[in-house]
Amino acid sequence: MSAVTPQRQKIALVTGASSGIGYVTCLEFAKRGYKVFAGARRLEPMEPLREHGVIPFSLDVSSLESVKKVKQFIIEQTGDHYLDILFNNAGQLCTLPAIDVTDEWFTQCFEVNVFGPMRLTRELSPLLINAKGAIGFTGSFTGVVPIPFASTYCASKAAIHQYAATLRIEMKPFGVKVLNFVTGGVDTGISDERSFPATSLFNTPDMDAAMKERKEMARKNQTMDPKEYARQVVNDFEAAVVGGKLHLYRGSMATFFGFYCMALIPRVFVESLLIRRFKLANVYSYLEAKYSKTKLE
Repeated sequence: MSAVTPQRQKIALVTGASSGIGYVTCLEFAKRGYKVFAGARRLEPMEPLREHGVIPFSLDVSSLESVKKVKQFIIEQTGDHYLDILFNNAGQLCTLPAIDVTDEWFTQCFEVNVFGPMRLTRELSPLLINAKGAIGFTGSFTGVVPIPFASTYCASKAAIHQYAATLRIEMKPFGVKVLNFVTGGVDTGISDERSFPATSLFNTPDMDAAMKERKEMARKNQTMDPKEYARQVVNDFEAAVVGGKLHLYRGSMATFFGFYCMALIPRVFVESLLIRRFKLANVYSYLEAKYSKTKLE
Protein backbone atom coordinates (compact mmCIF):
# COMPACT_ATOMS: atom_id res chain seq x y z
CA MET A 1 0.00 0.00 0.00
CA SER A 2 1.47 3.37 -1.02
CA ALA A 3 1.87 6.12 1.55
CA VAL A 4 -0.56 9.05 1.39
CA THR A 5 1.19 12.32 0.55
CA PRO A 6 0.38 14.90 3.25
CA GLN A 7 -1.60 17.91 1.98
CA ARG A 8 0.48 21.04 1.62
CA GLN A 9 -0.63 24.08 3.65
CA LYS A 10 -1.83 26.79 1.29
CA ILE A 11 0.02 30.11 1.24
CA ALA A 12 -1.39 33.60 0.75
CA LEU A 13 0.27 37.00 0.37
CA VAL A 14 -1.80 40.14 0.96
CA THR A 15 -0.40 43.62 0.28
CA GLY A 16 -1.62 46.84 1.85
CA ALA A 17 -2.22 44.82 5.01
CA SER A 18 -1.62 47.52 7.63
CA SER A 19 -5.28 48.57 7.68
CA GLY A 20 -8.70 48.26 6.07
CA ILE A 21 -9.39 45.57 3.49
CA GLY A 22 -5.88 44.10 3.56
CA TYR A 23 -5.81 43.69 7.33
CA VAL A 24 -9.15 41.90 7.64
CA THR A 25 -8.50 39.75 4.56
CA CYS A 26 -5.33 38.45 6.24
CA LEU A 27 -7.46 37.43 9.22
CA GLU A 28 -10.00 35.70 6.98
CA PHE A 29 -7.33 33.69 5.17
CA ALA A 30 -5.68 32.76 8.49
CA LYS A 31 -9.03 31.63 9.91
CA ARG A 32 -9.34 29.21 6.98
CA GLY A 33 -5.96 27.62 7.61
CA TYR A 34 -3.70 29.48 5.19
CA LYS A 35 -0.14 30.45 6.00
CA VAL A 36 -0.55 34.19 5.49
CA PHE A 37 2.08 36.80 4.70
CA ALA A 38 0.98 40.40 5.34
CA GLY A 39 2.93 43.08 3.50
CA ALA A 40 2.93 46.86 4.02
CA ARG A 41 5.40 49.68 4.47
CA ARG A 42 4.47 50.10 8.15
CA LEU A 43 5.12 47.10 10.37
CA GLU A 44 3.71 48.37 13.66
CA PRO A 45 -0.01 48.37 12.67
CA MET A 46 0.35 44.75 11.53
CA GLU A 47 1.88 43.42 14.75
CA PRO A 48 -1.50 42.28 16.20
CA LEU A 49 -1.85 39.95 13.21
CA ARG A 50 0.89 37.75 14.68
CA GLU A 51 -1.58 36.60 17.35
CA HIS A 52 -3.54 34.95 14.53
CA GLY A 53 -0.53 33.23 12.96
CA VAL A 54 -0.06 35.85 10.24
CA ILE A 55 3.51 36.79 9.30
CA PRO A 56 3.92 40.56 8.79
CA PHE A 57 6.85 41.94 6.84
CA SER A 58 7.94 45.29 5.50
CA LEU A 59 7.03 45.70 1.84
CA ASP A 60 7.23 48.74 -0.41
CA VAL A 61 5.54 47.76 -3.66
CA SER A 62 7.12 50.75 -5.42
CA SER A 63 10.61 49.30 -4.79
CA LEU A 64 11.90 46.48 -7.01
CA GLU A 65 14.47 45.55 -4.33
CA SER A 66 11.72 45.25 -1.71
CA VAL A 67 9.57 43.14 -4.02
CA LYS A 68 12.47 40.81 -4.82
CA LYS A 69 13.05 40.30 -1.09
CA VAL A 70 9.45 39.16 -0.70
CA LYS A 71 9.98 36.14 -2.91
CA GLN A 72 13.05 35.05 -1.00
CA PHE A 73 11.31 35.66 2.32
CA ILE A 74 8.37 33.43 1.36
CA ILE A 75 10.70 30.65 0.18
CA GLU A 76 12.72 30.83 3.41
CA GLN A 77 9.64 30.86 5.64
CA THR A 78 7.85 28.02 3.85
CA GLY A 79 10.83 25.93 2.77
CA ASP A 80 9.32 25.59 -0.68
CA HIS A 81 8.52 27.42 -3.93
CA TYR A 82 4.74 27.81 -3.80
CA LEU A 83 2.31 30.72 -3.52
CA ASP A 84 -1.41 29.91 -3.79
CA ILE A 85 -2.81 33.44 -3.45
CA LEU A 86 -1.39 36.82 -4.39
CA PHE A 87 -3.83 39.57 -3.39
CA ASN A 88 -2.60 42.87 -4.84
CA ASN A 89 -4.52 45.14 -2.51
CA ALA A 90 -2.14 48.02 -1.67
CA GLY A 91 -3.60 51.33 -2.85
CA GLN A 92 -2.83 55.05 -2.98
CA LEU A 93 -5.51 57.75 -3.17
CA CYS A 94 -5.12 60.94 -5.20
CA THR A 95 -8.05 63.35 -4.80
CA LEU A 96 -7.01 66.42 -6.75
CA PRO A 97 -8.08 68.15 -9.98
CA ALA A 98 -6.31 66.76 -13.04
CA ILE A 99 -4.67 70.12 -13.79
CA ASP A 100 -3.27 70.36 -10.24
CA VAL A 101 -1.71 66.90 -9.84
CA THR A 102 2.08 67.17 -9.68
CA ASP A 103 4.49 64.69 -11.25
CA GLU A 104 5.34 63.45 -7.76
CA TRP A 105 1.71 62.80 -6.85
CA PHE A 106 0.62 61.03 -10.02
CA THR A 107 3.84 58.99 -10.09
CA GLN A 108 3.29 57.87 -6.50
CA CYS A 109 -0.31 56.87 -7.24
CA PHE A 110 0.64 54.77 -10.28
CA GLU A 111 3.66 53.26 -8.54
CA VAL A 112 1.44 51.84 -5.80
CA ASN A 113 -1.77 51.12 -7.73
CA VAL A 114 -0.37 49.87 -11.04
CA PHE A 115 3.38 49.33 -11.20
CA GLY A 116 3.53 47.68 -7.76
CA PRO A 117 1.05 44.92 -8.66
CA MET A 118 2.83 44.46 -11.98
CA ARG A 119 6.17 43.99 -10.20
CA LEU A 120 4.77 41.56 -7.66
CA THR A 121 2.99 39.52 -10.32
CA ARG A 122 6.14 39.25 -12.44
CA GLU A 123 8.52 38.42 -9.60
CA LEU A 124 6.22 35.95 -7.86
CA SER A 125 4.90 34.27 -11.01
CA PRO A 126 7.15 31.16 -10.65
CA LEU A 127 5.69 30.44 -7.20
CA LEU A 128 2.14 31.04 -8.42
CA ILE A 129 2.64 28.78 -11.45
CA ASN A 130 4.07 26.02 -9.24
CA ALA A 131 0.97 26.21 -7.05
CA LYS A 132 -1.52 26.71 -9.91
CA GLY A 133 -2.54 29.66 -7.78
CA ALA A 134 -4.68 32.77 -8.11
CA ILE A 135 -3.82 36.45 -8.52
CA GLY A 136 -6.33 39.07 -7.34
CA PHE A 137 -6.46 42.84 -7.67
CA THR A 138 -8.41 45.43 -5.72
CA GLY A 139 -10.01 47.27 -8.59
CA SER A 140 -12.71 49.91 -8.21
CA PHE A 141 -15.90 51.20 -9.80
CA THR A 142 -13.88 54.41 -10.24
CA GLY A 143 -12.02 52.55 -12.96
CA VAL A 144 -15.27 52.80 -14.90
CA VAL A 145 -17.07 55.91 -13.56
CA PRO A 146 -15.33 59.33 -13.98
CA ILE A 147 -15.37 60.71 -10.43
CA PRO A 148 -14.59 64.47 -10.27
CA PHE A 149 -11.17 65.30 -8.77
CA ALA A 150 -10.08 61.66 -8.89
CA SER A 151 -8.77 61.52 -12.45
CA THR A 152 -5.40 60.07 -11.44
CA TYR A 153 -6.92 57.47 -9.13
CA CYS A 154 -9.60 56.57 -11.70
CA ALA A 155 -6.95 56.20 -14.40
CA SER A 156 -4.85 53.93 -12.19
CA LYS A 157 -7.81 51.65 -11.49
CA ALA A 158 -8.81 51.55 -15.16
CA ALA A 159 -5.23 50.56 -15.94
CA ILE A 160 -5.22 47.73 -13.41
CA HIS A 161 -8.57 46.46 -14.72
CA GLN A 162 -7.12 46.12 -18.21
CA TYR A 163 -3.85 44.67 -16.92
CA ALA A 164 -5.82 42.00 -15.03
CA ALA A 165 -7.94 41.26 -18.12
CA THR A 166 -4.88 40.69 -20.28
CA LEU A 167 -2.96 38.82 -17.59
CA ARG A 168 -5.90 36.43 -17.27
CA ILE A 169 -5.46 35.37 -20.92
CA GLU A 170 -1.68 35.01 -20.62
CA MET A 171 -1.81 32.90 -17.44
CA LYS A 172 -4.32 30.34 -18.76
CA PRO A 173 -1.73 27.82 -20.02
CA PHE A 174 -0.07 27.82 -16.59
CA GLY A 175 -3.31 27.11 -14.72
CA VAL A 176 -3.15 30.40 -12.80
CA LYS A 177 -6.45 32.18 -12.12
CA VAL A 178 -6.84 35.99 -12.28
CA LEU A 179 -9.56 37.95 -10.43
CA ASN A 180 -10.35 41.66 -10.43
CA PHE A 181 -12.49 42.89 -7.53
CA VAL A 182 -14.44 45.89 -8.82
CA THR A 183 -14.90 47.46 -5.41
CA GLY A 184 -17.70 49.73 -4.28
CA GLY A 185 -18.24 51.25 -0.84
CA VAL A 186 -16.33 49.57 1.98
CA ASP A 187 -16.10 51.10 5.46
CA THR A 188 -12.32 51.43 5.72
CA GLY A 189 -12.13 55.05 6.95
CA ILE A 190 -9.37 55.79 4.44
CA SER A 191 -9.43 59.26 2.86
CA ASP A 192 -7.13 61.71 1.09
CA GLU A 193 -6.66 64.75 3.31
CA ARG A 194 -4.58 66.83 0.88
CA SER A 195 -5.99 70.27 0.11
CA PHE A 196 -6.03 71.86 -3.31
CA PRO A 197 -2.85 73.85 -4.03
CA ALA A 198 -3.21 77.55 -3.31
CA THR A 199 -2.81 78.27 -7.03
CA SER A 200 -5.64 75.91 -8.08
CA LEU A 201 -8.29 77.40 -10.36
CA PHE A 202 -10.80 75.43 -8.31
CA ASN A 203 -10.18 77.46 -5.14
CA THR A 204 -13.57 79.16 -5.32
CA PRO A 205 -16.02 80.38 -2.64
CA ASP A 206 -18.13 77.19 -2.78
CA MET A 207 -15.32 74.67 -3.16
CA ASP A 208 -14.86 74.03 0.57
CA ALA A 209 -18.46 72.85 0.88
CA ALA A 210 -18.06 70.60 -2.14
CA MET A 211 -14.88 69.01 -0.81
CA LYS A 212 -16.41 68.52 2.64
CA GLU A 213 -19.28 66.67 0.98
CA ARG A 214 -16.78 64.56 -0.95
CA LYS A 215 -14.82 63.56 2.14
CA GLU A 216 -17.94 62.78 4.19
CA MET A 217 -19.61 60.80 1.42
CA ALA A 218 -18.25 57.43 2.53
CA ARG A 219 -19.40 58.07 6.10
CA LYS A 220 -22.90 59.10 5.00
CA ASN A 221 -23.41 56.26 2.54
CA GLN A 222 -24.24 52.70 3.54
CA THR A 223 -20.90 50.99 3.05
CA MET A 224 -20.05 47.31 3.45
CA ASP A 225 -18.36 46.05 6.59
CA PRO A 226 -14.76 45.20 5.61
CA LYS A 227 -15.08 41.81 7.33
CA GLU A 228 -17.97 40.91 5.03
CA TYR A 229 -15.98 42.17 2.04
CA ALA A 230 -13.03 39.99 3.10
CA ARG A 231 -15.28 36.95 3.52
CA GLN A 232 -16.65 37.38 -0.01
CA VAL A 233 -13.19 37.95 -1.51
CA VAL A 234 -11.69 34.85 0.12
CA ASN A 235 -14.71 32.85 -1.07
CA ASP A 236 -14.00 34.16 -4.59
CA PHE A 237 -10.36 33.13 -4.41
CA GLU A 238 -11.26 29.64 -3.22
CA ALA A 239 -13.91 29.20 -5.91
CA ALA A 240 -11.73 30.55 -8.74
CA VAL A 241 -11.22 28.40 -11.81
CA VAL A 242 -9.35 28.99 -15.05
CA GLY A 243 -11.85 30.56 -17.44
CA GLY A 244 -14.15 31.66 -14.60
CA LYS A 245 -15.32 35.19 -13.89
CA LEU A 246 -12.77 38.00 -14.12
CA HIS A 247 -14.69 40.98 -12.69
CA LEU A 248 -16.27 40.35 -9.30
CA TYR A 249 -18.36 43.21 -7.93
CA ARG A 250 -17.85 43.53 -4.19
CA GLY A 251 -18.79 46.35 -1.81
CA SER A 252 -21.77 48.68 -1.62
CA MET A 253 -23.24 49.67 -5.04
CA ALA A 254 -20.35 47.99 -6.85
CA THR A 255 -22.53 46.26 -9.44
CA PHE A 256 -24.56 49.37 -10.21
CA PHE A 257 -21.62 51.74 -10.61
CA GLY A 258 -19.09 49.21 -11.89
CA PHE A 259 -21.31 47.50 -14.45
CA TYR A 260 -24.69 49.13 -15.14
CA CYS A 261 -24.06 52.85 -14.69
CA MET A 262 -21.90 53.66 -17.72
CA ALA A 263 -23.35 50.82 -19.79
CA LEU A 264 -27.00 51.85 -19.50
CA ILE A 265 -27.08 55.57 -18.69
CA PRO A 266 -26.00 58.15 -21.30
CA ARG A 267 -22.71 59.76 -20.33
CA VAL A 268 -24.16 63.29 -20.34
CA PHE A 269 -26.64 62.24 -17.62
CA VAL A 270 -23.94 60.53 -15.57
CA GLU A 271 -21.79 63.67 -15.71
CA SER A 272 -24.74 65.85 -14.68
CA LEU A 273 -25.52 63.49 -11.81
CA LEU A 274 -21.93 63.57 -10.57
CA ILE A 275 -21.81 67.38 -10.68
CA ARG A 276 -24.97 67.55 -8.58
CA ARG A 277 -23.92 64.74 -6.24
CA PHE A 278 -20.62 66.41 -5.44
CA LYS A 279 -22.29 69.85 -5.02
CA LEU A 280 -20.26 71.35 -7.85
CA ALA A 281 -23.03 73.28 -9.64
CA ASN A 282 -22.22 76.61 -7.96
CA VAL A 283 -18.49 76.05 -8.39
CA TYR A 284 -18.91 75.39 -12.11
CA SER A 285 -21.21 78.40 -12.58
CA TYR A 286 -18.61 80.61 -10.89
CA LEU A 287 -15.78 79.24 -13.03
CA GLU A 288 -17.76 79.52 -16.27
CA ALA A 289 -18.59 83.16 -15.55
CA LYS A 290 -15.07 84.08 -14.45
CA TYR A 291 -13.10 82.38 -17.20
CA SER A 292 -15.37 83.50 -20.01
CA LYS A 293 -13.84 86.92 -19.34
CA THR A 294 -10.44 86.15 -17.78
CA LYS A 295 -7.48 85.17 -19.91
CA LEU A 296 -4.97 82.71 -18.46
CA GLU A 297 -1.24 82.97 -19.16
